[in-house]
Amino acid sequence: MTAESASAVQVPDEERLLPGTKESYAGLVRRLSHQSVVKHYDAYADIDWDAPENRIDQNDSRWELHADDVLGATAWYQSQPADVRARIGLHMFATFMKIGVEFESVLKRGLLEFAGKLPPGAPELRYVYHEVIEEAQHSLMFNEFVNRTGLHVSGLNRLELLLSRRIVHLGHRFPELFFLFVLGGEDPIDHVQRTLLRGDRPVHPLLKRIMQIHVTEEARHLCFARHYLRENVHRLSRTRRRILAGRAPFILGIMAQLMMRPSRDVIRAYAIPRAVIAEAYTKNPRHQANTVAALAKVRALCEELDIITPGSVRLWRWFGIWDAAPAV
Repeated sequence: MTAESASAVQVPDEERLLPGTKESYAGLVRRLSHQSVVKHYDAYADIDWDAPENRIDQNDSRWELHADDVLGATAWYQSQPADVRARIGLHMFATFMKIGVEFESVLKRGLLEFAGKLPPGAPELRYVYHEVIEEAQHSLMFNEFVNRTGLHVSGLNRLELLLSRRIVHLGHRFPELFFLFVLGGEDPIDHVQRTLLRGDRPVHPLLKRIMQIHVTEEARHLCFARHYLRENVHRLSRTRRRILAGRAPFILGIMAQLMMRPSRDVIRAYAIPRAVIAEAYTKNPRHQANTVAALAKVRALCEELDIITPGSVRLWRWFGIWDAAPAV
């Protein structure tokens, strides 16, 4: 594909069934596969990493967290020197990308497990390979960004990495639970990136370009995961539906916080006081509202699929991801 300028890239809405038609699930999957041919990106052909405007300066004020960010709004953060504020923001962006690389490693391996169980001629088979290729390009983008920050960036901890290996096998053994995990990781970061791209705050052009590419292709990936669940969850046994209901709040609650809070390494590196973390995140209604908003689409899907039970609601509330208002 011919490289296009960053300014030409729009932020598309998530793909859906064609309105006003009787497009089938199989037709949708074939359309998504076709779009992967005509609208895809290469991590190096479509990003000019060495362009002067894309250079990463740790002290660039565009990395600073703004007052609309829950940590950026704290008096502690605002009292830090400008260079420290910038490095904290850059370190957080880099950490989310490092976690993204590790999450997408699980995703790619799980998708290949899923592909291995598909019958010949299944429309999902071609689509899955397109998505694996696109996720590999995302990992290249994220890794390159992390390397160019010059920071020591950590991702998932050992326990999280160990648990992630169990997720991979769900692609073959329990794909409905696997794709719920996919939405738990992709929906929050997609929400955050779309909010940044549509906002009026200055965004570093390299970060902007990476996010534009990511949300464009995730518009397909998220669509597929949602429609796969719509197509298949109703066929599950009662036992497997109960498992989905019980696991959903755990997956969504944990994954959302990985993508929306500073890692322990960032907290240690900048000596962020516990009281500040509590003020910004743990005890902050704004952060809870942001998390609920980031999970609104997947919560609505869970309600549509009838996998939210009276018992599981208690878990949604315990993780702070439940809103009394109906999901939109």
